[in-house]
Amino acid sequence: MDLVLNATDVIVGFHPAGYRIDKTASPMNRYTKWDIIESHWCNPKPVCFDSLPQNGWIAKDRFDWDKVNKLTE
Repeated sequence: MDLVLNATDVIVGFHPAGYRIDKTASPMNRYTKWDIIESHWCNPKPVCFDSLPQNGWIAKDRFDWDKVNKLTE
């Protein structure tokens, strides 16, 4: 079972509400809000740390930023 963390404890991780933290990424990708469409994470938008959910985070080893899906309307 995955360890559930607080936002302040996450280096790289995600929140089921569509947020990601990646403190190893570029500044624009550190804190992001994503659309989740048909189980695919897409259209990342930078957000400030204070807008993130504070509890319920799941740690990851890394995210592959080269495979980001961006949908256009």
